[in-house]
Amino acid sequence: MMVFTRWSNKSYAVFNSIGKHVLIGVLSLCCTIIARAGSLSDRPEAIVQPDTLRAMDLDEVVVSAQRAPVLQSQLMRVVQVITRTEIEQAAVQDIASLLSHVRGVDIRTRGPFGIQSDVSVRGGTFDQTLILINGVNVTDPQTGHHNLNLPVDIHSVERIEVLNGPGARIFGPNAFNGAVNIITREPGTPGIRSTLSAGRHAYAAGSLSAGFSLPGIRNYLSVSGTSSDGHAENTDFKSGRLYYRSQAALAGGQADLQAGYDARAFGANGFYSPRFPDQFEETSTMFASVQWKGGRDGRIHPVIYWRRLHDRFELFRHEAPSWYAGHNYHRSDVAGASLNWSRPWEHGISSVGADYRYEAIISNVLGMELQEPMPVKGSAGNHYTRAYDRAGISLMAEHSIFSGNFSASAGVLLYVNSDLGGRPGLFPGLDLGWQFHPALRMFASVNRSLRLPGFTDLFYSGPSNIGNPLLRPERAVFAEGGLKGNVQSVAFEFSGFYRWGRDLIDWVKSPGEEQWRSMNHTEVDIGGFEAGLRLEGFSLQYVIMHASRQSGELVSNYALDHLRHKLNVGYARVLVGGLSAGIQVSYRDRAGGYMLYADGVFADLQPFDPYWMVDLKLTYSRGPYRAFLESTNLFDAAYVEIANVPQPGRWIGMGIILDLFLKKS
Repeated sequence: MMVFTRWSNKSYAVFNSIGKHVLIGVLSLCCTIIARAGSLSDRPEAIVQPDTLRAMDLDEVVVSAQRAPVLQSQLMRVVQVITRTEIEQAAVQDIASLLSHVRGVDIRTRGPFGIQSDVSVRGGTFDQTLILINGVNVTDPQTGHHNLNLPVDIHSVERIEVLNGPGARIFGPNAFNGAVNIITREPGTPGIRSTLSAGRHAYAAGSLSAGFSLPGIRNYLSVSGTSSDGHAENTDFKSGRLYYRSQAALAGGQADLQAGYDARAFGANGFYSPRFPDQFEETSTMFASVQWKGGRDGRIHPVIYWRRLHDRFELFRHEAPSWYAGHNYHRSDVAGASLNWSRPWEHGISSVGADYRYEAIISNVLGMELQEPMPVKGSAGNHYTRAYDRAGISLMAEHSIFSGNFSASAGVLLYVNSDLGGRPGLFPGLDLGWQFHPALRMFASVNRSLRLPGFTDLFYSGPSNIGNPLLRPERAVFAEGGLKGNVQSVAFEFSGFYRWGRDLIDWVKSPGEEQWRSMNHTEVDIGGFEAGLRLEGFSLQYVIMHASRQSGELVSNYALDHLRHKLNVGYARVLVGGLSAGIQVSYRDRAGGYMLYADGVFADLQPFDPYWMVDLKLTYSRGPYRAFLESTNLFDAAYVEIANVPQPGRWIGMGIILDLFLKKS
């Protein structure tokens, strides 16, 4: 924990005259920052050091779990932050595995080391979580399976911020159940980092990154890659990432540019159907954004971004039967622009924003028939035969007031999309907070949210799936309330939540059926309770959830298979000299079940078995060098996260990190 005793007297420090202490907690307990779409925090470095109580001077702390930036002590939502220190202590080598330790977050992985993982929050599905890099929306419109195809490796991440609950009026549609914002290293911070690691199953990974400054421009550049022979047949993979970010003073403000490329290829043993274990997939993702932040009296945040994903899916990697028509080829594009403005005044903080987002796909499977086929570049003889696009406009407004120990924030999203027939929809929200004690704060909120169907939900049809172009958007109302506190060295948070969901989308089938069908569940309500506690290197997090709608005879592939219980216990400390240790013990109990596939047939419905997982990491630091030895699934637990997909057992790896800090010019 830190105590911030004063604010720098800078013209842009909005709250420099408040004159009181601000308590900021650590991971899982209280929020630090979450940047909204189209904005960046001024200080993206980690601001929390575990087991530390010290005074610190900040230029500005921006808390944006609502549209207008406010002090963390006035926050009325639950946001969890994974700091750089905690990232380095964790026995993980990828972002997906790191998120699996966060309260309320569910990671269902098909391939190890994040080669393909689904992320969901508070019992939602993987399509209901918005993903951002430095506040810019990089969510995939084709399917949430590609949301974590990120150009950023874990060594380039400064912190990760998770908003628990809906964020429609903050980020626009599709922040249905939550949002994950990945903050990268600060451009221009001088230094070079090199990492090498290896482990079981011929796993190898390496990265090289550098922060440097040129005249008027601060820069950060990283390149990384991973590969493995796989833990089971047809689970081999390789991936590579390239990421660049720069900042420069421009027109009285700060311009921020980022661009990245991610490529991955992997054996997909039973990923989408156990009937065809010889599946293979290859994807490449390009992403770029430019944004500017400025203004003295008001804060102006324009942003422009673009993302393209190529996806080739092979149902048969090697020999295909005569009936097989060929591989699936998809190219999806997203282009967007937004403008946000906020201003503090004597009656609070007002903010307005507008956002335009265009989503399109060309494919030989997804969309409507093209009049003229288009050749697939780089794949002779193959053509795109289908296409689909849609566009949406969001208008947002919000006002926040702070009166004594009470605070309130009310806002609304007006959304129009071509998929909705041009009919506007209103999605309001209200957040309340009461600081009834210097170290204790109560909060409550109610928000309405929506999500559009993905292109796969609408159109995909194959041997194991039947899409539904008549799907309606998902809609829900969320209510939440809780208590957070920070008493001496103990930080804690308790919250309860409930979601009334309507027209929720899921892939379902009846026992014995061969194909999954996408459909709108009429009602799926889910509620739960979260608790977190942290004390001197020790953390405890627990979540319990219950869905009021049961699947009956229908087997749910996603919407009803939430984590019923999730417990994480973590402990990290320096042992002796430069040797430190971190351990995570997890318990997971998933609702729902799946049909076990054995000997070429589907058996009876089988519930997901609960399981324990232990991860351990030892790190030795000496000067610029750090060496680590880690084990995930230390006791070789057998478990199933996704039906019939083989999961790795115990994995042991080691590596070395070299940090060279350059002299500032």
